This record gives sequence, structure tokens and C-alpha cells, in this order.
Amino acid sequence: MKKPLPQVWDLDVLFQGGSGSREFAEFLDRLERDLETLRSQNEKVGEADSEEALAETVVLLQDVLKRLREADSFTACLAAENQQDKKAVQLAGRVKTLLAAFEAAMTRFDVRLASLDEEEWNRLRQREPFRGGAFVLDERRKLSREKLGPELESLLTDLAVDGYHGWGENYNTIVSKIKIPFRNDNGETEWLSAGQAHNRLHHPDRKVRARMFESWESAWGEAADYCADALNRLAGFRLQTYKHRGWQSVHKEPLAINRMSPETLRVMWETIDRSKPVFVEYLQRKAKLFGLEKLSWHDVEAPIGTAGKTYSYDEAAELIMEQFRRFSPDMASFAERCFEDGWIEAEDRAGKRPGGFCTSFPVKEQTRIFMTYAGTASNVSTLAHELGHAYHQHVMNNLPALAQEYAMNVAETASTFAEMIVADATLKQAADPQERVALLEDKIQRSVAFFMNIHARFIFETNFYEERRKGFVGTERLNELMVDAQREAFRDALGEYHPHFWASKLHFYITEVPFYNFPYTFGYLFSSGIYAEAQRSGPAFADRYIALLRDTASMTVEDLAKKHLGVDLTKPDFWQSAVELAVRDVREFLRLTV
Repeated sequence: MKKPLPQVWDLDVLFQGGSGSREFAEFLDRLERDLETLRSQNEKVGEADSEEALAETVVLLQDVLKRLREADSFTACLAAENQQDKKAVQLAGRVKTLLAAFEAAMTRFDVRLASLDEEEWNRLRQREPFRGGAFVLDERRKLSREKLGPELESLLTDLAVDGYHGWGENYNTIVSKIKIPFRNDNGETEWLSAGQAHNRLHHPDRKVRARMFESWESAWGEAADYCADALNRLAGFRLQTYKHRGWQSVHKEPLAINRMSPETLRVMWETIDRSKPVFVEYLQRKAKLFGLEKLSWHDVEAPIGTAGKTYSYDEAAELIMEQFRRFSPDMASFAERCFEDGWIEAEDRAGKRPGGFCTSFPVKEQTRIFMTYAGTASNVSTLAHELGHAYHQHVMNNLPALAQEYAMNVAETASTFAEMIVADATLKQAADPQERVALLEDKIQRSVAFFMNIHARFIFETNFYEERRKGFVGTERLNELMVDAQREAFRDALGEYHPHFWASKLHFYITEVPFYNFPYTFGYLFSSGIYAEAQRSGPAFADRYIALLRDTASMTVEDLAKKHLGVDLTKPDFWQSAVELAVRDVREFLRLTV
């Protein structure tokens, strides 16, 4: 009998002993010493820099960057697997301080680069160690000219540790204390963590979903004032920073982080919006199948028919690896390693953080995936999604550290592409019409999530920031802004909305990337275009796909699309063709459910 796959990850091969690891403590001590060296090297602003001195700094900063990512990933894993691990929280705080020190050092290094004239810089960027990370260094060099002076930027970075990032950590503390009561079929009350409760919101039985949603809303309502404090302070810090830098748009920073133009973002949303009527028709049909006049929020992602069946963890792994293998044996082999070597934390137990993520350990050249697996079709999709992230990092491991710093939108491309491989292949293999409807509907749910749910988050956050400029935005107003955004994004197709979604969604409180929403939609549609090209090109595309992934940190998304797909992202044609793939799924669903 084959041994079951591990569902608890192995962190000891990274640093033995968890949050009490002596090895990790020594790792952090060395990082502190090297950061001090980096800081002293960058105290040369205003002096004549030699090429050798700059090269020495580039080598050191890339080494430090890899180790900082390693440390940040380790503490994130510790905090996620056990929200009661206080030592992990302390370690995460120490790592945040180290990250701030690194950013302060980088701010001064940016000034050193900016002091070079164009001719000198263009000569240097053609040589190692500059060449491997030349795009990122050039990007930082230009952006430094739009920021405050190095002393003020360093001060901002230092203050952010206990201010800006501190409020993000405070939100994590709030979530760790959330306990949501749920009355089971035996009439007994279970107390669920946020992660466990969220899985119940996708239960095939509507009565179960409705009971869970009522408790979910109530629990977040009780925590809402604390969440509002955190959200307002985060936004206030950002807005004050932007004001002093002279940045007018709240989208400037997230667009720069995602190496994406405002025109691309605008055209993407406009193209989606024009296609929404057919998705409203889908929501109406789903409501009819459920015997409802309109769907409630908790019905949108509810399964239909056999999509409600559960998959054991081993069944999900085999399904994913089989479909990956059809696209790329290398991708399947990598996924097999993740499953068998304990790189995935999937166990359904109390005390874990809600949600899912993939994080990288570039020094050890490993990744770790976190989720709470309960056997739903949605869980299988999440697993494939996170494995896509992991494969993206895997193919970049031998690149310089700076050339591995790809943005969220292209990271979501790789993950969503992996989801599509599994979902589309499974759909094509379905012979039974009812099974086909169920699988098709499960696939369409993702389109609705990216086109409507994510759009609601983007609208909410944009409107919230405009109100926050005028002062603190209270809980009731946040609820109103959230529901207004959901109504707009869903074209008023639902009968019940989720007022406290702003409180329950971690993404609004992530400090590393503001507007942690539109990159998901970009990734989904960009991966649709990549997937269409893969279907046209056949097995030969696997190598082209790797080449595209390896370029994701070395050019803008517009240049990436032009180079590898031959398309212009600032024009609607590409986006319309990508949206049309999802529209075809909806039309097929409507045909099969008449």
C-alpha cells in the first residue's frame, strides 16, 4: 500500500527547532552584521565612487537580499502554522527591522547610482555584477529621483517598522483571536478559526453556508472597530508618504511595483466591464438552479452538482500531477517533489492562519506552500495555484537575486496558468453532462472572482483612499463603501452582500504591496493569453513558458508581452481575446443548463 503523502510541511530542513532554532538565531545575527557592512558601504553619497566599490556593494546586497527573503519566509511559515506562537511573532518583528535596515541601505545605494551620469551608468550596466540585475537597478535609480532625500526616506523606512508594518502585524493579531461559532447538524456549537470557517462558506449545503455566513459576518462585525483602526492607520501612512513625495495618484506605487502602466490597467478593467452582462446572466442562471430569485454572497462560489464531491489530499495530488505532466514533465516532476518532500502545509486543524500562500527560500532553493485542505474542488484549485507560484520560483533559482524580484501580477500569472491546466484538462475529460456542468461552473467561478470580486476590492480601495484623504473612515462607512463596490462590480446581481468583507480580507492589510487586488485579475487574463498560445503551439511551448517566467523580473509587463507573445497590453485586443475564453465557458454553461 502506497504511503500517504505528508500534509504537514517540514521546516526543520530549513532551520531546525522552529521559533526556538539556534541555527536561525545565528543566521539573523550574521544578517545584522552584513547589513551593518552594507550600511557603511553606502555612506559614500557625495563621494567619487569607484567601479570596484559599487561592484562590491552590488555583490553584497544581492547576497543579503536572498538571506532576508529566507528569513522572512521562515517567520511567515512559523506564524501561519500556529497563530499562538508568540516567539514567531517576535522573530517576524526582528526580520521586519532587518528589512527596514536593508531598504534604508538601498535608498542610499540608489542615490549612489543616481549620481552617475548616463554614459557611465550605461557602460556599467553592461558588465557583471551589474548586468544580471541591471533592469531592477535602473528602475530603482530612476524612482529614487521621484522620492524624498535619502535621510528622509531612511527615516520613513525606520518609522514604518513599528508604525506602518506594525499596524499590519496588529491585524494578524486580531485574526488570530477570531473564534467563530458554528452550530453543526447535531445541534452542537463548534468554535472555528477563521481559516476553518472560511472553508465552510463553500459547503454544498446552502443551509450550512447560510448559518456559517451569519456567524462569519457577526464575528467580523465584533472585530470591525479594531480592523478599522488598522486599515485607517495603514492608509494614512501611505497617503502622508505620497503627499510628501508629491505623488498624486494612490495607484502610482502599486503600478510601479507591478511594472505596469496606468493605460494597461485602465484598458484591462474597461474590457472586463464591457463583458459583464454575460456573467450577470450566469449568476441569474445559477440562482434559478438553486431555486432563488438572486444569489447571496455565500452562494456565488457554491458548487453545483458533482463539483461538491470531495477529493482526498492524495487524489488531489495525483490529479494535479497528471495534468501538469500533459503540459510539461518538468513541471510535474517539480510538483511531485513538493508533495513528497513535505513542502506543503495542508492539514485541516485549528490554530492556523486563514488563506493560502507560497513562499520562497532562495538560499536553500526550496519553496513552501500553506493552506488548509478540506477536500473541496476549490481547495484543489488553490493547491494547483500555489504550485504554480512554486514552479515560477523554481525556474528562476539560478538567476541573480535582483533578477528574481518579480512582481505580484506576473507571479499571479504563473499560479493562475497552473490552475487553468488542471481545470481545463479535467473539463475536457468529463464525459457525463452533469459532471461537465459542475466542472464548467467551478471554472467559471474563478472568472467571476477575478472580474467581479476582485473588481469590487479595487473599487472599494480606490474610493476608501479618496475618503481617507479627508480623515478617519468609520466602520459603518467602510461597510457602506464595501457594499457599494460589490453592487457596482457585480452589476447589482446579488440579493445579499458582505459588508464586513473589508475586515475579513487579509489582502487589504498587506503592507508590502498596496492594492493587493488588480494584479490577480491581470495574472488571470495574462495567463489566459499564455494558455491560448500554449494550446496553439503544443509541447514546444513549455520551454517558451520557462523563458517568459525567467524574464518576469527583468522588464515591464508591456515589454514582456511584446517579447514573448507579440501583443500590446495597452490596446483592448489582447484583453478582449482573453476575456472571450471565459465568456465561451459561460455560454456553454448556459446552453447546458437550459
